[in-house]
Amino acid sequence: MIERRPAVAELLKDRGNALVVAGLGSPVYDVFAAGDHDLNFYDWGAMGSAAMVGLGLALSRPERPVIVFTGDGEMLMGLGAFSTIAQHRPANLSILVLDNEQYAETGMQRTATGFGTDLAAVARACGIQNASVLTRPEEIAALQPMLRAKAGTLVGVLKIKPGDQPRTVPEREGTLIASRFMRSLAADQARA
Repeated sequence: MIERRPAVAELLKDRGNALVVAGLGSPVYDVFAAGDHDLNFYDWGAMGSAAMVGLGLALSRPERPVIVFTGDGEMLMGLGAFSTIAQHRPANLSILVLDNEQYAETGMQRTATGFGTDLAAVARACGIQNASVLTRPEEIAALQPMLRAKAGTLVGVLKIKPGDQPRTVPEREGTLIASRFMRSLAADQARA
């Protein structure tokens, strides 16, 4: 099994100009713990939407890598996102599902992935060919450069150790998060 915080930190250590979307709950805490950044979009209160927010960013900014960190519970809620993403197949979109087989935010109830649902297989069935399950820490190092390669839509399901992590909580006000993100993106665009 993979340790979530070290894995997220490793995946973001050389992020370059990547746009990062963190889905509701633990993925937000993990991305924030790896280091706050003006181009992190913390998707509070919108369970099931992180992958689609990432798709919108990837389509509107094809020159930039877009990395989505989401949980298994959130991805299960938004399974239809895989079909829509497969229709567009942006080369710059990576979706990383932190799969602990639990709903950490509501009491550690088991999710469908704990009963056999394979999110990578679902993504492939929808038409996203580069979808795999990662179970070993050493696989993270190989995945890291692929996030910036813009070589096709990628789905990585990271089987992480169950359990909760300490909360590292960034700004929670949606308008402030969105404003900071858009200002930073506009400033980067003006410099380019």
